[in-house]
Amino acid sequence: MLPLNGVRILDLSRVLAGPYASMVLADLGADVIKVEHPERGDDTRHWGPPFAGGESAYFLSTNRNKRSITADLRKKEDLERIRQFAARADVLVENFRRGTLRSFEMDYESLQQLNPGLVYCSITGFGPGKDQDQPGYDFLVQARGGLMGITGHPEGEPTKAGVAVADIVCGLFAGNAILAALYRRTVTGRGAAIEVPLFECQLAWLANRAQEYLVSGVDTGRMGNAHPSIVPYQTFDASDKPVAVAVGNDQQFVALCRALDREDLARDPRFGTNPGRVANREELVRALKIEMSKHPAAELIATLQGSGVPCGPVNSLAQVFSDPHLASSGMLQELQHPSAGLLKMLASPLLVDGQRLQVRRPPPLLGQDTGGLRPEDW
Repeated sequence: MLPLNGVRILDLSRVLAGPYASMVLADLGADVIKVEHPERGDDTRHWGPPFAGGESAYFLSTNRNKRSITADLRKKEDLERIRQFAARADVLVENFRRGTLRSFEMDYESLQQLNPGLVYCSITGFGPGKDQDQPGYDFLVQARGGLMGITGHPEGEPTKAGVAVADIVCGLFAGNAILAALYRRTVTGRGAAIEVPLFECQLAWLANRAQEYLVSGVDTGRMGNAHPSIVPYQTFDASDKPVAVAVGNDQQFVALCRALDREDLARDPRFGTNPGRVANREELVRALKIEMSKHPAAELIATLQGSGVPCGPVNSLAQVFSDPHLASSGMLQELQHPSAGLLKMLASPLLVDGQRLQVRRPPPLLGQDTGGLRPEDW
């Protein structure tokens, strides 16, 4: 019995933030019907290579545990069918340009008359304000929203994250908001109109870096792999490859110095507390770099972990997918896909009652459920 069994979600969104939100809820048991254009489908179906059985890896990554139907909202019969699904849905997710769905009477106010309990989640580029009608794209939001300003090395150019994290986090915010609205509905019986703007989500998860600036007025900018408020908390070059070291408190710093046979650093009054280590970052990091470079990465990690110092390898994707913990975690699953055959997929990271959530349905082919799924049976 999954937590969201019986929750019906009509997903009119495409690309990443909306589909990611609905996938997170589908993993938890919700019945998600993905609505796609009959010819184009979701844009991400074409974002490749690589492809598996004609399906892009990008689309496969965000659409597990869903069904797919097709509809062209410009056609009266298709629009009426989708409105019938909306009348039965608990949740509707959409990321059309602001106001677009109003012309189809698929906006919240119109659908609320059909379905007063509907939780209607709109993912937008920008929330209410000067640019509320502008579209939002992950890369542009990472740039404008400050993430690229704090990502990369000081001597290099601003750098986006390697994954579309603005979209992903927006999807997670959307999932949280939907669950909160569903909970409130159990008390009030009423649905809700939720807006989740991509730009504002990006600002929200600047977290400590945003608050540091608001408190100090100082923009520390790009720091590579170093941390603005904790030292040592960065990568160090072992003799063969980088190692990540995350010393979060003074006791761990003492353990690090002992493991490196540099207890003199722990006794140095400049480095005894974290604020002191931050103030004297350059001198301390210079000394630690010398010590770290004397050892191969595997040996260094074993020594530091054995001393209680948080550390680990800097892995490539190939190394991640051969990691023994991943292999034993149940998060990498295999299932049959109708065109790709046996498909390996990452499952949800969540466990419910100690059990790993399963990929129950492979990502759907375009419109594979159109003929067999009627609104009255949903």
